[in-house]
Amino acid sequence: MSGSATADASGGAGSVDIGHLPPVWEPTPARPRLPLGVAFVSILIGLVGFVMVLGAVLYVLNQLAGATVPTSLEIFTPAGELAALILLVVGVALLSIATSLWRQETWALWTTVVLVFGTTAYLFFTGFITILFVLFVALLVYLLAVRRYFY
Repeated sequence: MSGSATADASGGAGSVDIGHLPPVWEPTPARPRLPLGVAFVSILIGLVGFVMVLGAVLYVLNQLAGATVPTSLEIFTPAGELAALILLVVGVALLSIATSLWRQETWALWTTVVLVFGTTAYLFFTGFITILFVLFVALLVYLLAVRRYFY
């Protein structure tokens, strides 16, 4: 027996100390399902990021390869290599945000909330209050409502 047991002199059983038992099992909390709206927003952000990366790559290929890549394939016409680099960095950042939203990571939710709030404030202060403004306000409210699904 690997534990220790003690008995007093009168023959009664004392305290028993057993140290070989496994630790108490505690179930891991269930991960909540991805809300449909978050999945839709994640796909849209991912598509925008992919288009930005593709546009930057096509511009750089056109500058480096010349006539091999026609200018009609360019999605964006940046004002130079620095603008193409910025477009590439923003596109990669949007792809990482979209992937993290899909995985329900909290930092991606709050980054998206900040970006949506900034866009909504810009639309409000420039007087561009149209259906786009209403959609961004609804998206902001929705993202704040589903924040409990993120860990």
